[in-house]
Amino acid sequence: MAYFDMSLEELRRYLPERYEAEDFDSFWKETLTEAENYPLNPLFEKVDYHLETVETFDVTFSGYKGQRIKGWLIIPRIREKKLPCIVEFIGYGGGRGFPYEWLLWSSVGYAHLVMDTRGQGSSGSPGDTPDYEEEISNPQYPGFMTRGILNPKAYYYRRVFTDAVRAVETACTFPDIDPEKIAVCGGSQGGGISLAVSGLSPRVKALMSDVPFLCHYRRAVQIIDEMPYGEISRYCKVHRDKIETVFRTLSYFDGVNFATRASCPAIFSAGLMDTICPPSTVFAAYNYYGGEKEIKVYPYNNHEGGGTFHTLEKIKFIKRIFG
Repeated sequence: MAYFDMSLEELRRYLPERYEAEDFDSFWKETLTEAENYPLNPLFEKVDYHLETVETFDVTFSGYKGQRIKGWLIIPRIREKKLPCIVEFIGYGGGRGFPYEWLLWSSVGYAHLVMDTRGQGSSGSPGDTPDYEEEISNPQYPGFMTRGILNPKAYYYRRVFTDAVRAVETACTFPDIDPEKIAVCGGSQGGGISLAVSGLSPRVKALMSDVPFLCHYRRAVQIIDEMPYGEISRYCKVHRDKIETVFRTLSYFDGVNFATRASCPAIFSAGLMDTICPPSTVFAAYNYYGGEKEIKVYPYNNHEGGGTFHTLEKIKFIKRIFG
């Protein structure tokens, strides 16, 4: 794939006009306050996957409306003090899979909580958490991007982002985790979720957002037609009279708007040939990000971004933050 978006010089200066609904902050305050009305009830059930150097726990906690969300906690078996924790969110369509798929951060010496994404986990790694919501009323294009899209309160990512904030709170309850050293991370959808959580939860002390999805939606659907953003454009193609309603809903879930509210140190990544999360959508969020930040750019890479090269950059970054 050749370059199709802005030049790198233009990307570094790109600050598009932001659109957010006037009640953005009150919407999220109400949403998270409602979630707090349900006991978190975190459960950490030890499971044996024959891993000698780590302990693994099957995690269950209460997310949106108290609905039970699954995850894994993987933590070094030998630990003499409370550890920092990396809370990770998964790419689009994937589920939590198995603990032995998630050994990086425990190998670095940190606790690692992986949140299952509700309703996903049937393309790629398997998932174990249903999407319980019954309020959805509008038709949708297959996938998750238009599920409940005509009403912000019914939109799919309202539930997911709430689950993610509660996942951070769950990590803080584990006795061997330092609640003052919580980072969030993920790639693509996981990068977008982690960006949202960094703007919603003061508990987050560091962000690692790789080629983030769920940012600058209108531009994304105007310059590419690949999935998952393509789900939105195909929905609008059919529901021609609902376009402005769609983008008003999406403004409540745009990583660009969460970026302005985040303040913890962050590392981003972008692939300049990325046809799934175009670089201008990533840079829009990065340039608006409110905290100390850096971005690693991979000029000849698509949605894989920096891959394992970038993994080392994240390790060095988080070591600077947490030691």
